[in-house]
Amino acid sequence: MERDPRLSLVIPAYNEEAYLPALLDSVDLARERYRGGPDAIEVILADNASTDRTATIARERGCRVVSVEKRVIAAVRNGGSSIARGDILAFVDADSRIHPETFNVLEDVLDERTVGGSTGVRMERMSAGILATYVVMLAFVWSTGMDAGVVFCRREDFEALGGYREEMFFAEDVRFLWDLRKLGRARGQKLVRARAAKVITSTRKFDRYGDWHYLANFFRTGYWYLRDRTALHEWGQDYWYRDRSR
Repeated sequence: MERDPRLSLVIPAYNEEAYLPALLDSVDLARERYRGGPDAIEVILADNASTDRTATIARERGCRVVSVEKRVIAAVRNGGSSIARGDILAFVDADSRIHPETFNVLEDVLDERTVGGSTGVRMERMSAGILATYVVMLAFVWSTGMDAGVVFCRREDFEALGGYREEMFFAEDVRFLWDLRKLGRARGQKLVRARAAKVITSTRKFDRYGDWHYLANFFRTGYWYLRDRTALHEWGQDYWYRDRSR
């Protein structure tokens, strides 16, 4: 009888044929290095109505593929997790490359004192604007313990929280870690930053909008949040969903 995998890696994706192969190459290497064996890791591609070869590439590479029509990233993450069989759930964006020791590191840090966490990221290139953005974000990371990269937790805890909040069309990953941290605190557990397995993440948003644009967005979105929620919604739709390079 085939045993269930130990860990399920969920990749939400919309038109990611250009980036997905590099991610899957890095996943294959990490699976080969996993102490529990490569078969203990399942890879799930949650395809968000792609019009390119994203789903085909994933199937050809041995991923399980689930289609999610709702154009909300939280729903895509939840759709991938809905078919997961692993005791541990992990999520990574398709324009990333994971560290070769990712799965071993997750095993090492996810003990009885830990509710879950994230690995953190390295940018694929650096500039003055990107470095300034990175420094600003680090202040938030250090103060909260929440980070980006591969986000992970036990499946039972994910289900207890109800997954990602689908009413949020962006920042759902921050909210999920916030909820996970709260759940852990009630049991004396903590979030961890598994920094030994940082993800290399693409800078495509900086390439498209400029290396300083993220800092400008902090002020712009803060103003809209307080004064004009309609403008905030429209900006979010353009930046995260209508932009094909999301």
